[in-house]
Amino acid sequence: MVFCRGCGQELHESAPLCPHCGAPQTVASAPRFADAGGFFDYALRPFRQYAVFSGRARRKEYWYFLLFLMGVNFMLGFFAGLFQSSSIGMLSTLLVLVTFLPGVAVGVRRLHDSNRSGWWLLLPIVNLILLCQDSEPGSNRYGPSPKYPGQADFSAP
Repeated sequence: MVFCRGCGQELHESAPLCPHCGAPQTVASAPRFADAGGFFDYALRPFRQYAVFSGRARRKEYWYFLLFLMGVNFMLGFFAGLFQSSSIGMLSTLLVLVTFLPGVAVGVRRLHDSNRSGWWLLLPIVNLILLCQDSEPGSNRYGPSPKYPGQADFSAP
């Protein structure tokens, strides 16, 4: 069921003009995704935005960053066990210290992308559900959508 954008009357789905008021009817197109870059571009983006807590981050950016950190930690643990070296253990500790702030920042931006405050990051159990949710289409109070660039805002006034 399709309705006229001008007068609200019911229309045939393929009608280019409303027969009641003559208003042109535009067909809504599917949203375009802004997908620029591969795994390392998304995984390293939080380091380029080291302590940026404003704005938004896609699920891809958040989860690729965590996957990258897990891979680096796995490699450090593997080499620490292989060489029985405590200096590699210190590298792992240094990695945690260096990545803590960008990890919190990308988590806050990820929550902003689902139109939630970054303070939700303090509730770890709820976070798994919130961080897996899709982006809100259009702009929200934290800025334009990185996933749906140029899409009009469909939120209620």
